[in-house]
Amino acid sequence: MKYACLIYSVESDPIAHPDPTTEAFAPIMAGYMAFGEEFGPKIVAGEALEPVATATCVRVRDGDTITTDGPFAETKEQLGGFYLIEAGDLDEAIAIAAKIPHASMGTIEVRPVPNFG
Repeated sequence: MKYACLIYSVESDPIAHPDPTTEAFAPIMAGYMAFGEEFGPKIVAGEALEPVATATCVRVRDGDTITTDGPFAETKEQLGGFYLIEAGDLDEAIAIAAKIPHASMGTIEVRPVPNFG
């Protein structure tokens, strides 16, 4: 079964989101590289996302498309990226999600992905 592992953290936290041009960024990237090496066969897809300030929300109301800049909800933690993984069950998905580096400094939301086919 497929599971989405949604990676949330506080964007303003310099520990969770150090500037990529600083030395503090290297250990985080090394953690993600190690995660990819360990779970590569289980990872279907995964991407980081640009900061939430770059988001555009789209709504259609009465046939009109309405766009607004920024995130849909004002929350402390923001979605920063995701993995789509294959796991035998929820317990395995949780065990894999616990190894995502940001699990130690944010939250990983694990959600089953339904198969509509």
